[in-house]
Amino acid sequence: MNIGEASNATGVSAKMIRYYESIGLIRAPLRTGSNYRVYGEDEVHVLRFVKRARTLGFSVEETATLLGLWQDKTRASAEVKEVATSHIEALETKIAELQGMVKTLKHLAHCCGGDNRPDCPILDDLAGEHPTTKGH
Repeated sequence: MNIGEASNATGVSAKMIRYYESIGLIRAPLRTGSNYRVYGEDEVHVLRFVKRARTLGFSVEETATLLGLWQDKTRASAEVKEVATSHIEALETKIAELQGMVKTLKHLAHCCGGDNRPDCPILDDLAGEHPTTKGH
């Protein structure tokens, strides 16, 4: 199949397939005499693996590690679990950061009158101005 068909079969855009090939995440497929890429079931399977890993938020580097482990039939599952556990910790940290942002923004939105007056605690906060220090 050509790159468009591989894209349709995997949900990975043709642009991303080319990118993954250019950075060495996936092997470049065979090419026809006209220099078109030709993808087989093995390449499609790898692309689906990459797509799923990226959907779960793994970085390109983590995906490369997981792909290498997946292709290494002698690997220990402990190595895979270590990558996943590390990723879980990073996600939990990011979730906590996002929850903190939501809490702050909710507070600022609550403090904002949302009326026709120009004073705005949201903009003041973004500018680093706080009511207790403003004008001093």
